[in-house]
Amino acid sequence: MSNENVIEAKPKKKKKRVIRLWVFFAAFVIICITSFLTLLYGPWHSFRNWLITTAMTTMSHQYLATWFYDDKTIEDVLSQNYVKETGEDTDITQVSFVDYTTGSAMFLNKYEKEVLTKDEGNDLYKLININEDKQRGYLVVVYDPSKVKIATSKSLGKSGQMLTTIAKDNNAVVAMNASGFIDPNYMSNGGRPHGPVIKDGKLVSNEVRVGITGGIIGFDKNNTLILGKMSAQEALNKGIRDAVDFGPFLIVNGKPSFIKGNGGWGEAPRSAIGQRKDGIVLFLVMDGRDYANGIAGSDMVNITEFMLRYGAYNAANLDGGTSSGLVINNELVSKPVNGNGQKSTRAIPDAWIVTE
Repeated sequence: MSNENVIEAKPKKKKKRVIRLWVFFAAFVIICITSFLTLLYGPWHSFRNWLITTAMTTMSHQYLATWFYDDKTIEDVLSQNYVKETGEDTDITQVSFVDYTTGSAMFLNKYEKEVLTKDEGNDLYKLININEDKQRGYLVVVYDPSKVKIATSKSLGKSGQMLTTIAKDNNAVVAMNASGFIDPNYMSNGGRPHGPVIKDGKLVSNEVRVGITGGIIGFDKNNTLILGKMSAQEALNKGIRDAVDFGPFLIVNGKPSFIKGNGGWGEAPRSAIGQRKDGIVLFLVMDGRDYANGIAGSDMVNITEFMLRYGAYNAANLDGGTSSGLVINNELVSKPVNGNGQKSTRAIPDAWIVTE
């Protein structure tokens, strides 16, 4: 073969390789687009339901649903995923504080044993790690409910603060985010709480409540967690010492709410507060958006089941998503991820804290 033929053959081979690469790339793109469209609009609705319910409750990323689905589809999905509360208010006579130091505790199951077996030298709280079935979270058992209080941003009504800052400013041993906040255009600084906030028996904020199931979540002067549909003044008249307004209520008087589908809140980082019949308080914080490790987050079903498992008699959902966080001894224990995938929380108006 002449040199001219060899030189001519090399460009032809190179051209064929380039064509094959482009064909492979085009085929790959077509497969990806087809697969994605199948997930969005195919006969299996689990992905569609997950995307709509998760996006519509992130507040700042609702476009992830509205880009792909019309209003009617979104409305239909949300109508099949909701929480129907029991309609009851807390019966305070059913909560009887138990002093487990006076005798041996009887353990009904392994979860009861986890709660009632204190860490050596720590009578204030216990941290229980949850890591199972793509659920990762943290349950704080608070043995003395009188130590649970509301702490607020120093500039409440104007701007929020990070949970770590609120914890440090209030000498909190444990801190967890509490109420939601008014978030116009999803660009809020976290300063205006959703609904009333009561601190030390005084009304410190009373913003307009915006369409979320639930209501007052607070402790009275006898340290009983009360969940109820009431105004700020009605809460004060009942002797509520510390409270926020949010929801939905998950368990009231031992009865769980009816949850259709995933509850309509999708999967995301979640926080909840509860109290057992023996008076012990439970803080629950669940991680989410850690897709690399398969941790999408928790829905209303998940957090209700965890609360029931550890004996909650009354329990309510708190603000979630990027607001959700748990701080112990000034360290951020949870692993928050915001809607943009960054490892971060956001400024909040208030927090549940535990003090010495």
